[in-house]
Amino acid sequence: MAELYVKPGNKERGWNDPPQFSYGLQTQAGGPKRTPLTKRVAAPQDGAPRVPTSETSPGPSPMGPPPPSSTASRPPAVGSCPASTVDPIDFPVIECETLLEDVLRPLEQALDDCRGHTKKQVCDDISRRLALLQEQWAGGKLSTPVKKRMALLVQELSSHQWDAADDIHRSLMVDHVTEVSQWMVGVKRLIAEKRSLSSEEEANEEKAAATSENQTVPEQDP
Repeated sequence: MAELYVKPGNKERGWNDPPQFSYGLQTQAGGPKRTPLTKRVAAPQDGAPRVPTSETSPGPSPMGPPPPSSTASRPPAVGSCPASTVDPIDFPVIECETLLEDVLRPLEQALDDCRGHTKKQVCDDISRRLALLQEQWAGGKLSTPVKKRMALLVQELSSHQWDAADDIHRSLMVDHVTEVSQWMVGVKRLIAEKRSLSSEEEANEEKAAATSENQTVPEQDP
């Protein structure tokens, strides 16, 4: 048997030299052969039929149906709604437009209050300036910022906030002089005349109240 494991041509080796094995031993002597997968296996001794694995047809797993996937759809929790159904609602942005009559009517009312207390020439000039304001506004020659500031000016004028009305007048003259230069002079004069008239009325009311107090004589005991 030793000749089968040693390559030929090495007869001069020493007693302690390791033998040189032949790698062709497996092909010459042959080893244990494996049974082909396609070959039928003999029936076992207990009589139960055995089907080779190569001839079995694919079928359902003996472990039963697969467990439900973690990504399966689950019912939404109570109090929550799917994200796909919550769509933002786009509401139209409606900007409140400043109307001409809301600005012009208080100015004309203030001018009527000043008539009889102010010179006719001054009142006529203010009226002409207001007509220019109406014409430019109706003709679309005034921008939205000018219209909004005029609405604020009218509110301050109606509330007797003279300083606030003057501040708005000055801001219009600085920022939009090309739009308001033709008629803003009349508005400024109207503010001044209305302020002067209001001061006179307040002074007259105070004088009348003082006179009535002086005319009241306290009763004397007999």
